[in-house]
Amino acid sequence: MSMMWTVKVVSLGVVGLSLSVELLGWLLRRLRTGRTLNEVLFFPSEVACVEHIFTPSLHHSCLCPLPHGVETSFSRFLRRILSATSSLDLCVFAFSNMDLSRAVLALHSRGVTIRVLTDKDYAAITGSQIGVLRKAGICARCDVGSVYMHHKFALVDGRLLITGSLNWTLTAVQSNMENVIVTDEPDLVQPFIKEFHRLWMHNDPARYLHSSDQKPAHSTTRTLD
Repeated sequence: MSMMWTVKVVSLGVVGLSLSVELLGWLLRRLRTGRTLNEVLFFPSEVACVEHIFTPSLHHSCLCPLPHGVETSFSRFLRRILSATSSLDLCVFAFSNMDLSRAVLALHSRGVTIRVLTDKDYAAITGSQIGVLRKAGICARCDVGSVYMHHKFALVDGRLLITGSLNWTLTAVQSNMENVIVTDEPDLVQPFIKEFHRLWMHNDPARYLHSSDQKPAHSTTRTLD
């Protein structure tokens, strides 16, 4: 009788231990998936091929002379941008980097809703990609103020914030000392969502088109800090 009781107790102990291990594994998985993303990227970035990011099947067949299979600040930056599945809101001072333009166009071709806010002076400079985006059907608005629209941030799917000192230019990526923070902290993401919406509405061309009370624009010289 005592032997049977001992066997039952041991069996219950094994079952209990098994359930405890499964529960611990479940909790760890929940904690892992619920972990907040905080990533810091510094530039200038090492120059390397990024073709495999756009076309993974070409990872071993790209013949360009740049280093391959190298993870860089720029490649991580690109991956974050290309992770968008529903929307990308971009607010950037200067946009002339062709790889980043290619990424935005690729998202657009996938049906991702894209909105771009940029500085009106820098949108018109040689090499700016704003015209390329507009030609592809992407909605891009320029600021209407007399000061620079100097923001550099992107919102991916309304959940991920990418912000820092980095302009979307080749010089910024490859030559300048820059920083970028990537986070999905709601307390940080939400104010940027609110600010983008405010700027988007404020710079709606429909507000100024055919406005009877619009005053003539004064000639203003803007200086870059």
